[in-house]
Order: sequence, then C-alpha cells, then structure tokens
Amino acid sequence: MSDTAADHASDRATDQESDGATDRKTRVTILVALAANLVIAAAKAVGGLVAGSPALLSEAAHSVADSLNEVFLLAALRRSRRPADQRHPFGYGKERFFWSLLAAVGIFVMGACFSVFQGVEALRDGAEETSTGYVVGLVVLAVSLIVEGVSLLRALHQVRAQGGGRDALRDPALRTVVAEDGTAVLGVTLAIIGMALHMITGQVVWEASASIAIGALLGYVAYRLGRDARDQLIGEAVDPELGDRIRSLLAAEPEIDSVEALFTMRMGLDSTMVAARIDLVPGMDSERVEEVSMRIKESLGRAVSETGEIFLDITDRPAAEEGLVAEEAAESPAATGERGGA
Repeated sequence: MSDTAADHASDRATDQESDGATDRKTRVTILVALAANLVIAAAKAVGGLVAGSPALLSEAAHSVADSLNEVFLLAALRRSRRPADQRHPFGYGKERFFWSLLAAVGIFVMGACFSVFQGVEALRDGAEETSTGYVVGLVVLAVSLIVEGVSLLRALHQVRAQGGGRDALRDPALRTVVAEDGTAVLGVTLAIIGMALHMITGQVVWEASASIAIGALLGYVAYRLGRDARDQLIGEAVDPELGDRIRSLLAAEPEIDSVEALFTMRMGLDSTMVAARIDLVPGMDSERVEEVSMRIKESLGRAVSETGEIFLDITDRPAAEEGLVAEEAAESPAATGERGGA
C-alpha cells in the first residue's frame, strides 16, 4: 500500500472511531427519551382514565407512539453500521433513513390520528370531570412536562456538542428525538391549558380543542420528518456547498482539463458516493491515465473524508466537440436543477 493510501485508510479509521463515539452518545440520548416516554405514557394513561380527560389520553397516545419510535431509532443505529457485503456493496447506511421514515409514520398513525379522534369524540359526546380528576390530570401533566423537558435538554446538549446548526441534525435519529421531545413539551403545554380552561369554564370544548391541536401538531411534525427521510431514501445529493467544493477540488487537479459532470448521492450519514465525468489533458497513455485516476481519488478522499465511493469516467473526445458538449452539459436538467436530471 502506498503512503497516500495508508494515510487515507488511517483517516477513515479515525473518522469511523469518531462516528462510533457519536453513535454511542445518540444511543444514550434515545434511551433517555425511551425511558421518559414509557414512564410518562403509563402515568398519562392512568391519569386520563381516572380524570376522563381526552387531552390526557391524547398525550398518552403521543407518548406510546414516541416510545415505539425510539425502538425504531435504536434499530437504525445498530443496523446502519453493518459493513458492506456482496448483496449490499454500498453498505447499509440508508437503513438509518428507512427506520426514521417508520418513526414518522408511527408519530402520524399512533399519535396524530388518535389525538384528533379523542378530540372529536369529546366534542360529540361531552366529557365530565370531577375536581379530583382535574387535580390528578394536572399533576400528571406537570410531572410529564418536567420529564419531557429533561429529555429535550439532553438531546439539545448533544446537538450543541456536535457543533449545533443543520450539520448536527443531519443524523435522522437525533433529529427525530429532538423533534419528538420538542413536540412533547409543546403538546403537554397545550394539554395543561386545555384542561385548566375546561376546569374554569366547565366547557369541554377547550380540552377537546387542545386534543385536536395536539393531533395537528403531531401530523405536521410527522410530515416534516417523513419528507426528509423520503428525500434521503430515494437518493439525495450533498449540500450545494459541498458539491461545489468537490467540483473545485477536481478542477484544481493539474491533469484534469475540465469537469464535464458531477453527481453525488448520500449513501448514509457519513458516506457519500461521488461520480464525475472528467476530461484529462491530452497526451496521456493508458498506464498514466490509470495512475492519475488513482491519485485523484486518493486526493479527493483525503480532502473530503465522507466520500465513500469515488467513480471517475474519463472522457476522450476531439477538441472540436468540447464546446458543444460543455454547452449541452450546462443546459442539462442535472446541471440546472430541473426535474428529470440524473
């Protein structure tokens, strides 16, 4: 193995160790959220039955859905790190996106739909609560707010520890936990307001409306999480800034005359496939072309650590055709961002 290849392998090993440490932190965050949701779900369900509260029962359904989703996310962490094999030569990184999609579906079906159903039922049939029921319900919700807040703070602490911003939330598992906990805190707040107004006015419409609002909130969060997971599953390109950086790095290579096309796809949380069609400077024999190709791949791999697989398509065409092909490439859907691009 050459020195450059050895350095590249060493860099990848270091990156993998860092990714493993990040996964362990994410696993702890998910386990904290799972424990919190299991305890809260039981408390809400008992309190909701005792108080006859639709908002409290809606929150119990929300916590049950969140608990199931945490199980999905734990599966995502474990399965997405499996090494590539003959059946899946690009690895299992997209498992992370698949299980996150299931989590989003779980939030919608188990959380949003049940919450809306409870609210509509309360509006149709009415709901009577005793003073004891109000007290039990509000105490359970207050405790839930504290526990959910602790879980949310744990998730936000990890986000800050990983640099904060959009980059820290690229992990769909961590992003889902943050969204769930944030929604839970807001949902519990709505339930407290609805129950308090029901107690003060004697009108069930307040608590029923809170339940429907919780359902709408869960539906919106599920849609956003599901949309992100869908985009990643069907093959999402890297951010434009990173794409421009990869193109610039290739164009800066002395042996490359021009970069005719560049295609990227995220294969996992920290793995990106890069395919480029390049035109080399004239006058190279086949042996030299192979040597240059290997060197460019190693150089790009060192500069952009998340590049997993790099494919270079070496073009060889007459100079007279260069202007026409460049013009066609610039106007293609892949280059302009229009639908239909490769």
